[in-house]
Amino acid sequence: MPSQLMSRSEVLTRFGPGGVTGFEPAAAAHPIAAGLPAGTVTDDTDQALLLGRLLVAGRGRLAPAGLASALQEWEDRMRAAGSLDLLGPSTRGALARLRAGESVAEAGRFGATNGAAMRVAGVGILMPTGDLPALVDRVAETARLTHNTGVAIAGAAAVAAAVSAALEGATVAESTAVAIEAARLGALRGYWVAAGQVAARIRWAVDLMDARRPAESLEWVYELVGTSLASQESVPAAFAVLALYPGDPWQACLAAASLGGDSDTIAAMAGAVAGAVHGVDGFPPHAVETVRRVNDLDLEPIAAGLLVLRRSARAG
Repeated sequence: MPSQLMSRSEVLTRFGPGGVTGFEPAAAAHPIAAGLPAGTVTDDTDQALLLGRLLVAGRGRLAPAGLASALQEWEDRMRAAGSLDLLGPSTRGALARLRAGESVAEAGRFGATNGAAMRVAGVGILMPTGDLPALVDRVAETARLTHNTGVAIAGAAAVAAAVSAALEGATVAESTAVAIEAARLGALRGYWVAAGQVAARIRWAVDLMDARRPAESLEWVYELVGTSLASQESVPAAFAVLALYPGDPWQACLAAASLGGDSDTIAAMAGAVAGAVHGVDGFPPHAVETVRRVNDLDLEPIAAGLLVLRRSARAG
């Protein structure tokens, strides 16, 4: 939260040469997070939980109108609370087009940013990887309203598939391999936009990482892979950080938060996959306690509901 929208040099200046080392409050002059206490979640977590609740309520299906209403209500609550951490450009534009009378399929035709990927972890909990095209179809269903482009669906499919594979016992490397295949399938959905291929860029970003040179590797992520809102940058960046710290989910999150750019989203995606691989016990107890104390989150009921649906899907 406190490092989002900073350049990498600004992050290292503010938090030290090692980057972010734990939860910190936002600076008073932060453009969107000023005044937030250490451990406060951002829109990524809020919208992931929002989508998870809708999937549980819909028995695994998603009504576009329900998603549109829920996203608008979420932003209205944030604005009323004085927050500047509101809907991203793709989601805001899609909802405006929907209100203007465009169809669901058309409303999201320009959405190429990472909004679908940042909120998609629940689909990974819901859908097993045994039928990967079906998983990608469900991802596309959740993305269609706001991010109905091949690049955005590919990014979201990669994150969801990696989470799902991890829940089935896959390592970070094995989950990443499934993510790459899902991204290839996802790129065939939605509208085409000119963008790098997410699947190829994940593989390339992962291959750039050198565990013997972590600081330099993170510079490569920032300078070469990219840390913007673009799906073809931020999603590969998340998998690069996972490859650098496959055995330490907390360090992966800290490194992602230290990248600069859309660091909260990159950390959220990396954390979703790393958490699925290692479980809650992979994180320091003090970090877990801080998140629970600072935020009013209903993580367990949503996860439990999605897992019940997952077991039903697997049995079917």
